Amino acid sequence: MSDPLKEAMAVLDAYMDGLNRRDEAATNAACNFPHVRLAGGKVVVWNNHGDYKLADFIARAGEGWARSQWDERTPIHVGPDKVHLKVAFSRWKADGSLIGRFETIYIVTRQDGHWGIQARSSFAN
Repeated sequence: MSDPLKEAMAVLDAYMDGLNRRDEAATNAACNFPHVRLAGGKVVVWNNHGDYKLADFIARAGEGWARSQWDERTPIHVGPDKVHLKVAFSRWKADGSLIGRFETIYIVTRQDGHWGIQARSSFAN
């Protein structure tokens, strides 16, 4: 039997790794679809695998974005097929200067055996 929290943490690691490598396929693979993002007063839904575009992320990440990192990943609720996490992440420029730190709620789900980020509500742009 799998450990849902361990699976969720692995998905978050895969997502961040894909993002930082600018690997759109890996970033999509770390998500379940439809995927929902609530941020900046808007709800965005990516309905299908492949709809999440890194160019859109880079456009909103902040001028000079080079990488992001997890600063906090605290489980709120853990069930057999869904994990809610309170996370914080920071975005950084190549010179090591901070763009910003953001608090977010992530929901990671298991769909047909695949663990992926399904939804997030963020204070990031």
